Amino acid sequence: MAKLTNEEIIASLKEMSILELNDLVKAIEEEFGVTAAAPVAVAAVADDSANAGPSEVTVTLTDVGGTKVAVIKAVREITGLGLVEAKGMVDKVPSVIKENIKPEEAEEIKKKLMEAGASVEVK
Repeated sequence: MAKLTNEEIIASLKEMSILELNDLVKAIEEEFGVTAAAPVAVAAVADDSANAGPSEVTVTLTDVGGTKVAVIKAVREITGLGLVEAKGMVDKVPSVIKENIKPEEAEEIKKKLMEAGASVEVK
């Protein structure tokens, strides 16, 4: 039997139907004792990244608490908004303070707002 080139093999694969390709894969697996499944190491890497947590989160003000003025000041400092805009966010609880930020930054914001007396949710 003559040896086929890579180009010839690829050309013949292009002509096959999905069912024929599936049968070919099964025959290769049986003949050589291999599997076409993804390696386990790749699955382990995917699991590790899933356990690492989200890469971006949203900080939401859920309750102002008893010190509304301190919370307004904290919101102004965090967002850079003016007094009226910050007061508006505090008055319309629950309010999204910042979206799509790194978890580390979200924890800093949460800490500032909680020190001001507010309740915060990070998602």
